[in-house]
Amino acid sequence: MPSYDVMPDVQLFQPAEVDDALNLVDQYGKDGWILGGGQDTYGWLKDRAKHPTALIDLNGIEALHGIRETVDGIEIGATTTLREIIASPLINRDFELLVRAASRVASPQIRNVGTLGGNVSQDARCWYYRRGLACYRAGGNICYADSPQGMNREHALFDASRCVAISPSDTATALVALEATMIARSVNGSRNIAAEDFFVGPATHITNMTSLESDEILTAVQIPSRWAGSRFYFEKVADRDVWDFALVSIAVVMKMDGDTIAKSRFVCGGVACTPYRLLDVEKAARGKTLSDESGDAIAALASQGAKPLNYNHFKIPLMENLVRRAMRG
Repeated sequence: MPSYDVMPDVQLFQPAEVDDALNLVDQYGKDGWILGGGQDTYGWLKDRAKHPTALIDLNGIEALHGIRETVDGIEIGATTTLREIIASPLINRDFELLVRAASRVASPQIRNVGTLGGNVSQDARCWYYRRGLACYRAGGNICYADSPQGMNREHALFDASRCVAISPSDTATALVALEATMIARSVNGSRNIAAEDFFVGPATHITNMTSLESDEILTAVQIPSRWAGSRFYFEKVADRDVWDFALVSIAVVMKMDGDTIAKSRFVCGGVACTPYRLLDVEKAARGKTLSDESGDAIAALASQGAKPLNYNHFKIPLMENLVRRAMRG
């Protein structure tokens, strides 16, 4: 009988250079586990639900850390902590939406060590999956949450395909709204992935939450200047003000033309397996002023196409009310 009072036997690598980390990831493949802040990692290992051969700790790689201004925006290293993002004058000046989202992640203690790369790369939080049951996401042939007796209060309204787990990242919604680009590297080179394509649903890949391959590392996140200084709105509804994941959240960017909305991006969290763009809301918001009347006129568009499960119908009015609040200005 294995002991659950100690961590399992696993090799730990702490490379100081990106190339060394890439070689390790290439060597171990799916048997390697990339370690950022560790807030998601250690729970998996303690519960014996994941069994990596090697941990590859990226925190000693200086090139993966820090916030840099670029010709067309900013670049944030993947191991930059959420606390550093919240405190950054540069991000506060131009992209406060990301600051607001990062400020709602878990607790101050977790934000002190949790990294941006780790927050966007964390695995699904469905309790059936986390307990090691053989659900679709774990390679089985059933979704326990989407069954007649399943408990699915926190699960998806949209885009479910077998698995109904939601994307748990608070910063993901802000990054999709800001049209960020995720930089992934492997020994074979690098590729740029639009944030909207970085997060994948079960119809694309049933066992992965992101489009990262097993030999790739997320090295940085780039945010373009096109939304710098826009009007931003972020709100997260959770059972508790700290620690909890979102029941529903919303991240909004708006470019104003005088008193009216010229263009916008509305993204919801907690309602789909990926950050969920409210495309109909964005179209309807164009040309409208920020007012209660405008919010009432377009709020119902947020939930069109929703397919609630047994216990998550309450998310529909939550979505609509968050759109109303964003439109109040």
